[in-house]
Amino acid sequence: MVTPIFLLAILVVPFWLATLIFRDSAKSRFYGVLGLSLLFVAAGTAHFIKTGLMTQLLPAWVPLPVFVIYVTGVIELIVAAGLLNSGTRKDFGWIAIILFILFLPANVYGAYSRVELGGHEWGLTYLALRIPIQIFFIFWAYWFCVREKK
Repeated sequence: MVTPIFLLAILVVPFWLATLIFRDSAKSRFYGVLGLSLLFVAAGTAHFIKTGLMTQLLPAWVPLPVFVIYVTGVIELIVAAGLLNSGTRKDFGWIAIILFILFLPANVYGAYSRVELGGHEWGLTYLALRIPIQIFFIFWAYWFCVREKK
C-alpha cells in the first residue's frame, strides 16, 4: 500500500516546499510540474527495475508483455522530460492525463489479480485508495500543465 502514497508524496512535496519557501506562484507552479515529472520518472524507472512484476499487471491476452512494459516505461520517461520543457508542457500534460486514464485498467486488473506489487495484493482496498489518487493525478496534470496561466 506504500506505492500510491509514495507516488502522491513525490507529486506534492516539491510544490508544497516551493510554496512555503518562495511564496511565488510562478515558481510554485513549476514545482508542481516538477513533482509530476518526478512521478513519471519513478513510474517509468519501475518498469525497468520491476519488469517481471509489472508484466503481471497485464492480462494474459496482451502480446509481448515484457516489451509492452519496456515501451510504456520509455513513454513515461519521455513524458517526464516533455513536462519540464515549457514549450511542450501543455501537450505532454495532455499525454500525461491520457496515460493516467489508459493505465488505470492495469491497476484494476492487478488489484483483482492481487499482484504482489505496490499494494495491488490488497485487492479492492487498494482500488479504494488508488482510484481517487489517480483522479487527483489527472487533476494535477491539468492544473499545472494544461490549463492556461492566470
